[in-house]
Amino acid sequence: MIDSMRTANRLSANELYRWYYYAPDNQPVSASSGITVPTRSLAEARNLETLFICAPNSAQHFDDPNTIKLLKRFDRQGVNLGSVSSGSFILAKASLLGNCRCTIHWENIPVFKEIYPQLAVTFTLYEIDNKRFTCSGGIAALDMMLKLIEKKHGRVLAQQISQQFQHDRIRTTVDTQQMADRIDLAMSAPKLIDVINLMESNIEEPLLLPDIADKCNLSLRQIERLFHKHRGMTPSQYYLSLRLLHAKQLLLNTKNSVIDISIAAGFETQSYFTACYRKFYGISPRVHRSQIATERQ
Repeated sequence: MIDSMRTANRLSANELYRWYYYAPDNQPVSASSGITVPTRSLAEARNLETLFICAPNSAQHFDDPNTIKLLKRFDRQGVNLGSVSSGSFILAKASLLGNCRCTIHWENIPVFKEIYPQLAVTFTLYEIDNKRFTCSGGIAALDMMLKLIEKKHGRVLAQQISQQFQHDRIRTTVDTQQMADRIDLAMSAPKLIDVINLMESNIEEPLLLPDIADKCNLSLRQIERLFHKHRGMTPSQYYLSLRLLHAKQLLLNTKNSVIDISIAAGFETQSYFTACYRKFYGISPRVHRSQIATERQ
């Protein structure tokens, strides 16, 4: 993000952008790479045009009333508020994403939607909706910044910056997040993508395989062959793994009860959920949650 603004200044020969690093206090912060960055106190920020929140993967546990209060104050002052990857959790906690589309990294989407079911969460690379700018992280942050630069300073400058970064095109809010295996499947087995998408969209109330086959215009035998070839398991085993992964994300990232999580993952009884979870992960849900909580302390 910083490099896109720095390059905009260099190519335009003007100070189009000026940036500062803020933190809840004015103590240096450490990036995941280990680099330490000096900061200013967020409470001392004045005359901001835009504020982006960069946060770690544990952002759903963020609980600082003073920061939340400051974000709401900036919103009242008309400041554009944005986030990168998990930073969307903090904007949502401050109730600042209620009237706009927003996104977050695909790994966080299940938990994010569970905690904030009322929000319009998309699977896109980034969203620019009124005065809210959210992105899924990684290179998507560059695409979002290029689009913001284009909106304010024109397409020519944005394209010039894109070329400086060997970025072949500026992706839009129509482009969706993709995982590597999905890209491969899109080429080799597009029908399987349809089946998997349907499964992922029906976790709490799982569909029967015959219904999935009908909706995807496939026979049960065709679906079984596709999963055997590309996933090395049966369709039922894969569907169960999706539900258990969803349950694991909720278990480790929310305070929902085990019974509520079992329901959200489509299990009729808590005992059956616990048995499936233990068989799949080698540990019971309660013990797993306890272990992770201890590690995070």
